[in-house]
Amino acid sequence: MKKENTKVLKWAILIALMLIWGSSYILMKRGLESYPAKQVAALRIGISFLFLSPIVILRFRKVKKENIKYFILAGLLGSGIPAFLFTEAQRGIDSQIAGILNSVAPLFTLIVGVIFFRFSTKWYNVLGVFIGLAGAVGLLSVGDGASFGNNFGFGIYIIIATILYATNINLVKIFLKNTDALTITGFAFLFIGIPCLLYLFAGTDFVSRTQELPGAWKSLGYIIILAGLGTAVAGIMYNYLIKISSILFVASVTYVIPIVAIMWGMVDGEPFYFGYFLWIALIFAGVFMVNKESKKDTK
Repeated sequence: MKKENTKVLKWAILIALMLIWGSSYILMKRGLESYPAKQVAALRIGISFLFLSPIVILRFRKVKKENIKYFILAGLLGSGIPAFLFTEAQRGIDSQIAGILNSVAPLFTLIVGVIFFRFSTKWYNVLGVFIGLAGAVGLLSVGDGASFGNNFGFGIYIIIATILYATNINLVKIFLKNTDALTITGFAFLFIGIPCLLYLFAGTDFVSRTQELPGAWKSLGYIIILAGLGTAVAGIMYNYLIKISSILFVASVTYVIPIVAIMWGMVDGEPFYFGYFLWIALIFAGVFMVNKESKKDTK
């Protein structure tokens, strides 16, 4: 593919992921109206696996055994554990704040890349890390009349999730560079989807809750959209983006996710405080400095 076409494709995927993932927070919120956080996460992963299972069936014999451990890690770090962390976080913070906090992912992508994968960096990239983190911590101290401690307690789940995302980007970029995006996504969900489905049907009241709770089927519909579009399809696009661009460009999708998340939050009646502007500005200043002149792929 020509360099010009690749550049256009990268930005097209970035914008698509912005729209899809920026909308995922409101879908999680709707799912949480009828199901506990752990059930929403398990449903998201399990349904995504069902969507992707044809890929697993068709490519099962072609997968290299030495890649299995990386598929497992990609599943756990890139989708499995973060899915549970995000639904748990949204029990205590608004969807728009969840989207904003997710924008620190490039900061941790840089940190993980430098420490564990010898990613080259400049002094202003490191400065950006600290500026962005200051903005993220400050953001948690504002809003809804809740105490700083309570907001931080829920927001820290998202911070942990972004660290896992950062690690996954580096792992996929380095260890699965010769594996196509469909195979990576399909087999990553194979190893986390089946356990989630077993947990859902054998260890929870999911079936009785769906049958008896008013509005449960509607919430389940939102979760199916979240899983099919926001996890399965977006996961394929995301893994393909990792293949054709730098790790920091991939992580930069989280720069723009908050725009869509905030719009959905305001439509849904969530408050927006003017104090957010300062901390959001710090976050975006930080991620801008992290990405500045750092466009090369990890070697």
